[in-house]
Amino acid sequence: MSMERRDGKESGINRALDARIPAGPLEQKWDKARFEYKLVNPANKRKYHIIVVGTGLAGASAAASLSELGYQVSTFCLQDSPRRAHSIAAQGGINAAKNYPNDGDSVRRLFYDTVKGGDYRAREANVYRLAQVSGAIIDQCVGQGVPFAREYGGTLANRSFGGAQVSRTFYARGQTGQQLLLGAYSAMMKQVGRGAVRSHTRKEMVDVVVVDGRARGIITRDLITGEYERHLAHGVILATGGYGNAFYLSTNAMQSNCTAIWRSYKRGAFFANPCFTQIHPTCIPVHGEGQSKLTLMSESLRNDGRVWVPKSKGDARSPQDIPENDRDYYLERIYPSFGNLVPRDVASRQAKFRTDEGRGVGPSGLAVYLDFKDAIARDGRQVIGEKYGNLFEMYERITDDNPYETPMRIYPAVHYTMGGLWVDYDLQSTLPGLFVLGEANFSDHGANRLGASALMQGLADGYFIIPYTLGHYLGRTDFSKGVSSNHEAFGEAESRAQETAKKLITARGSKSVDYYHKKLGHILWEFVGMARHAEGLTKALSGIQKIRQEFWENVKVTGEEDNINIELEKALRVADFMELGELMALDALERKESCGGHFRNEYQTPENEALRDDHGFSHVAAWEFKGLGKTPQRHREELRFESCPPSQRSYK
Repeated sequence: MSMERRDGKESGINRALDARIPAGPLEQKWDKARFEYKLVNPANKRKYHIIVVGTGLAGASAAASLSELGYQVSTFCLQDSPRRAHSIAAQGGINAAKNYPNDGDSVRRLFYDTVKGGDYRAREANVYRLAQVSGAIIDQCVGQGVPFAREYGGTLANRSFGGAQVSRTFYARGQTGQQLLLGAYSAMMKQVGRGAVRSHTRKEMVDVVVVDGRARGIITRDLITGEYERHLAHGVILATGGYGNAFYLSTNAMQSNCTAIWRSYKRGAFFANPCFTQIHPTCIPVHGEGQSKLTLMSESLRNDGRVWVPKSKGDARSPQDIPENDRDYYLERIYPSFGNLVPRDVASRQAKFRTDEGRGVGPSGLAVYLDFKDAIARDGRQVIGEKYGNLFEMYERITDDNPYETPMRIYPAVHYTMGGLWVDYDLQSTLPGLFVLGEANFSDHGANRLGASALMQGLADGYFIIPYTLGHYLGRTDFSKGVSSNHEAFGEAESRAQETAKKLITARGSKSVDYYHKKLGHILWEFVGMARHAEGLTKALSGIQKIRQEFWENVKVTGEEDNINIELEKALRVADFMELGELMALDALERKESCGGHFRNEYQTPENEALRDDHGFSHVAAWEFKGLGKTPQRHREELRFESCPPSQRSYK
């Protein structure tokens, strides 16, 4: 049954979601869609104003592309500069099906690896389109001057990454995200200079404004003055990243949050698969109670580093003193075909299994070794330094250990969220006029993201997809009814935001915002982390509800609302994390299977691998907000696999 209305209002039924996937062969869907989309002529493009929230890879590329087409664009970001978006933190690379090494890659293989890597919980049509446009992304970025690594002869270099047996990852040492963002940022700032893009910095979106069932603007709070502002548009694009900081400790930037997508969820945009969060296997382990962030070590290190633990429990010898016969290279042993390059969810779970057995290393016992001894002996220190030098330097600055001489200690940590706002094939949410790009949507990665695919998705969405799909929306929408920022819907949204902030400012309790964020993070990591089970998820639901109630009664937010107030910023975001955390636990409890990063202990194979239930759960779970204190409604988008029939995922 197709969904007949897209305003997110209550229908009284658990309706199936229509992703509006074009008919025809998989290889032709995107070409067919582009031909059938409504177009906006160049003169009319100037009449439309588009808001882009977030200026990372997805947001900056979308803003640059749309403004070059002629649209009026306004961008909003939390930071003092658009180039400080969290996309700069991506290290290892970006995938594309160029097949430069001539090792068997193709669009279809990239598509297949991505669907399989996501454990058959992604939408085939979106993934195939992503693979199709991947090569154009590299061409675009080379044209912008992105300094990709090159072979001796000058051709672009590739390296392998987890979940693939071909080398398709383009990279710029360990700074790929930063270099790609500088390319998109420069393209966007060119348009700022032309007056086609208006860049608003230090502005946080606190609500989306819905007029006549459509997104027509946003409310922002100025993080310097505390002033609330109304911004009117014909379409709104969210490119605000993921919600991993709900766990408190993650690899995300400290300011990364869920507020934009969560407030949109409460206005009618469905939230899809919130329990699908990725635990990255290659992070520097937690070193103390006062720590507020975790540091990622690029997955590219697993190309040359070998992961191992001692064979015996409680072996306290230094790694140099443990001979080869006493080492367990467990990924190479269990998965001989892929070895250390298994997907992230598999590598993370296996690291947890080893530490649960008592074979973890380091002071806490919650770490495994990533050893470059053999690679250095084979290729030489200079070659390894050229590949990973900045990552080695970062590791040494943080840990005071030299990875050229002693193995790195690594452990899984929250990194990426595959869940996000539900979008159709056009990247439009269930709230018409609200489009969602990059990590903020759910569409391309299923239950697990392969490494080097986040940058690919963000740039694909911004450069090559949204210019077509947004134009289709604008071309078939009647905007003849005049709307201004004085409309009552803008006033109501602004009042809601002000009331929430005022409630926090006037609470004047005794516990800090961080105190409650840590408590929430502990519950999520313990019960909604690498391994989940029904009893723990039930505990998480009740525990989060209790913490949320206490938070509103006893949180202490110092300072004033109409000024710089970092504590108020944090409190507003943590309040949203509290509500989202409950939905994450509920979604995990309802999904009675294991798939990708969602591992339920009750559902696993005899070899401790994820055991899917394709009969009962081969669908996207999309949640509809029903009001605070009320259980949200769970809708389904059935997933159909015509080109990649689901099978038990194996990397052995």
